Amino acid sequence: MSTDQIAPEREQAQPAPLRTPAAPRTRIPSRLVGRAPAPAPGTVLHSVSGATAVMLGLVAIGAALHEPVLIAPLAASAAIVHSVPGLPLAQPRSVIAGHLLCAAVGYAGLAAFGSSPWVAAVAAGLALAVMTLARTPHSPACATAVVIVLRTPDPRTFVPLLAGAALLIVLAGCALSRARRTGTRYPQYWW
Repeated sequence: MSTDQIAPEREQAQPAPLRTPAAPRTRIPSRLVGRAPAPAPGTVLHSVSGATAVMLGLVAIGAALHEPVLIAPLAASAAIVHSVPGLPLAQPRSVIAGHLLCAAVGYAGLAAFGSSPWVAAVAAGLALAVMTLARTPHSPACATAVVIVLRTPDPRTFVPLLAGAALLIVLAGCALSRARRTGTRYPQYWW
């Protein structure tokens, strides 16, 4: 007997359920939630406060030197160092050397082709290639190349500020890692 023939018999034997408007689902389907572990509330507070303190310090230094353009790439760097300190792109080698290599690519592109969004896009791609070859992966550093091409900052003030800011992010990551009793120690390696 097919299921088509069984279904009508069941409908006759059981009373029809009352139809009510469908209630909104309160649970999110598991395939949308993902399998990423939820961080502990203390870890989130620690990471956010550390990254915010570092960024406030960098903004103060940038404002004093009239170079606030570094905020975007360095904010991303601080977020990586303070929220996922175990990743290779958060390690000091990647943070400091990545930004400096990308600055060199940005200034080279600026010198060769001038300032334009097209040059900035190519500089970002080349900066990624240079970091990959140098084994210093740090994605926010690509934005440093873009900032240089689009804003044309004076390298005499910009490069020392960039190097000092990257070092400050790393040192703050070290200090905050030592202040925490649990969690991933930063850095995993220096060079």
